[in-house]
Amino acid sequence: MARLIEKTPCEALLPVTCGALTLSEVVGDRVTSVAPFRGQTTKLAAALKKLGLGWPGPNSALAAEGAAIVWTGRDQAFLIGAEAESLVGLAALTDQSDGWARLRLAGPGAADVLARLVPLDLRGFAPGQAARSQLGHMMMVLTMPE
Repeated sequence: MARLIEKTPCEALLPVTCGALTLSEVVGDRVTSVAPFRGQTTKLAAALKKLGLGWPGPNSALAAEGAAIVWTGRDQAFLIGAEAESLVGLAALTDQSDGWARLRLAGPGAADVLARLVPLDLRGFAPGQAARSQLGHMMMVLTMPE
């Protein structure tokens, strides 16, 4: 029988530092796709409030102690770092933890580097904003931490 070895998407590749910039992997947080069922938006918002969150507006992200929710499209968001059991019956929930790599680019000039890689104008990108876009030929969700 095959013996599987658990690895993160960027294991042995990151962190990388170039000058004052560091690209590192963010590991360990559960990622759940959340899509509200018809007529359940108010109840879903109340359940998220108990987690210290709310439903994010377009192109935004909300964070609380140990958890975040990031807008990913119309009536879609990623719940990060929180258990989603309290949302069962209110939304379609899908574990995305193994489907996405989470990276952090930090340091002066990070926006300039991203401007060469992402087809977004990041000059007005403010803390708390989020955007679904592409990085090269891969889908990405870009967030600016608060």
